Amino acid sequence: MGNPVPRLIVGNTRTDGMVGDLTALSPPEREYAGCAALRLLWYARSGDVVVLPMLPRPDFLAYVTSLTGTDPDSLDLLAPPPGELGAGLLTPDRTAEPGFHQRLAAAVRQRSIAEVLVVYQDTAVAQLVQSLGLRLPGHAFSAEGGDGILNSKAGFRAIAAGAGAPIVPGLATTRPDRAIELVTRLLAAGHSAIVKREFCCGSNGNEILSPVAGVRVAGAQRAVLLTDAAAVADYFGRRWDWLTIGGRYQVVIEQYLTDCDTVYSEYLVGDDGPQLLGVAEILMSPMPVGEIAPAQALPAAARTVLIEAGTRIARAFQAIGYRGFVSTDAVLTPSGQIFITEANARMSGSTHLHVVIRDRVLQTAHRDSRLLLEIHGWSVPSFAAAVARLAGTGLAFDRETGIGVMLTTDQMPDGTVTYCVVAEDLRSAKAIEGRLSTLFAFATDESATAVDGYGPFADAVSRPGRLPD
Repeated sequence: MGNPVPRLIVGNTRTDGMVGDLTALSPPEREYAGCAALRLLWYARSGDVVVLPMLPRPDFLAYVTSLTGTDPDSLDLLAPPPGELGAGLLTPDRTAEPGFHQRLAAAVRQRSIAEVLVVYQDTAVAQLVQSLGLRLPGHAFSAEGGDGILNSKAGFRAIAAGAGAPIVPGLATTRPDRAIELVTRLLAAGHSAIVKREFCCGSNGNEILSPVAGVRVAGAQRAVLLTDAAAVADYFGRRWDWLTIGGRYQVVIEQYLTDCDTVYSEYLVGDDGPQLLGVAEILMSPMPVGEIAPAQALPAAARTVLIEAGTRIARAFQAIGYRGFVSTDAVLTPSGQIFITEANARMSGSTHLHVVIRDRVLQTAHRDSRLLLEIHGWSVPSFAAAVARLAGTGLAFDRETGIGVMLTTDQMPDGTVTYCVVAEDLRSAKAIEGRLSTLFAFATDESATAVDGYGPFADAVSRPGRLPD
């Protein structure tokens, strides 16, 4: 086989189609998004052109490419000038800046780029790609804004129901009276409800409404105690503008199933149908703080239901013209039932575990016999210090054994990194993960609080050796 065809990689990790309104993100949240976009370097192959909100630091670039086998000097790394929302987001006004667009077009021509990989295929990136003489996979669908339909939590419920996938009872509505009626009925029956923004990511647009105190919160920012119909009406009166982003979008309301595990199946949808990439479980504390791949707490029967339901949804996406990554999130109830809770038609924060860490970094002999435990929020003095300490203690990932720890993000604005433990089984992974707690003197939880409201770093900064239950 020859060398892979050079690609254009675009790190648009936050778009209106993902979060609803980019202007609502605070400057710290935008900075986090820019740092998170550097994870696209894991996908880079020698000769690629990579567009990022900001250029990576040399030590992080060298570290990632040493694991992927990419020649860092062969990459053309480009970042446009800051735009109206600063330098953290790869917004359309930045990529359209004339000088930058000329440099990007020249790089695409010089390297004979023929393939494109982006995080989210919205109309803006479709127009950018087309202006360069290229096309996205499923270009006709994405260029018309189709991906927004698939990433809508309201759109998901309709498509999943039509595909025959098991979903939680609920509704999507633009009417406060219908929201009040459903939540009042659920609470009166002794159930809790979860309310979701139509467009958001990382569980940041979710809140749980409960008739009793002490409900376990997972996949939401908080739980709100509502004891009667008047309290429900008051809640929606106060929160409707936040939930609908000023009345622009629907609110999704579902029965909240307590004491569940969160799992997902991820696919790559091509012309021939969906290809299963992996099945994993998400660790909640109470927001997502990491994951285990492949999933360990998933009975065989439930795994089959999860994959079959996810495949149905992915095929429905394919049938209307979408091409690209799809992840279907679900909850596993204590009785073993699976309910699909949302689908994401985009590159997820987990895709790199399956298509890069497993399929490129691990040797072929290890790919089916290794477990990946990725955790967000390890406080370190610096990225370089973390790399050096892992190497000095023998904990760094070793390609020959297929065991050890690798860092999958650069140091974030709050001083943390994300790490991935590669081990033969969960017990071994936990033992390695626990040893990380001895490497540095950690700040207290109070002094290491992450930026409010940003994705997996929002409500819980993880500490090695303290995995959530």
